[in-house]
This record gives sequence, structure tokens and C-alpha cells, in this order.
Amino acid sequence: MIPIAVIAGAKTLRAHLDDTAVARDFAALLPLELTLRDFNATERVADLPRRLDAGGAAARYAPKAGDITYYAPWGNLAVFYKPYQSSNGLVRLGAFDEPIDALLADTGASVRIEAVG
Repeated sequence: MIPIAVIAGAKTLRAHLDDTAVARDFAALLPLELTLRDFNATERVADLPRRLDAGGAAARYAPKAGDITYYAPWGNLAVFYKPYQSSNGLVRLGAFDEPIDALLADTGASVRIEAVG
């Protein structure tokens, strides 16, 4: 696991990335400043500066609340606050280690994601 921090306003949330090739590729982008916007009343999404290498990742994933994922067809980051159906092209990167309420308070909020340690 790769520990990360997601800073939303004055709140710092602890999370981790899985030890997978695609999660390590995401970690190589850190630190990142992203604007999260609501999508489908289920997730917060943000554009990444480049596509991740999702080769070798599972073809589909059924996300749970608190999951940090990558949607390969669009090349974006997706943080789920509600569970969702298994979707083609969705790849799990990791998950939050605590509730993500601070991310939900302000649609269109800017966050900073950093590696920890």
C-alpha cells in the first residue's frame, strides 16, 4: 500500500493506493491539484494531466463508497461516495481510510493529493 493524503480545504483525509502498476503510475503524478465535480450523484471526478497505464488491470470493477478509481475510457480519476455497478474500464487505485464527508461538502472544490512518507 502507498499512503496518500487528500487535502480538501482545512481537512486532510488519509487514504492509500493499492500496490498495483496502475496505482504506482498514478502515484508518480503526485502531488496533484485537482478540481472534483459531481458525476451521476454517485462519484466525484477530475481530469488527470495524462492517461495512466492501465494495461494488465482487471477489465471491470464494482466500486464501493470510498474507493479511488481510474476510468480508463475517459482518462479521469473517480472517487465514489456511493457504491455502483461493475463497469467496463473502471480500475481501482485505492481507497480512503476514513469517511470522505469533506469531499462532499463543496461540489467543484479543489483538492490536493500528496504522497505521505
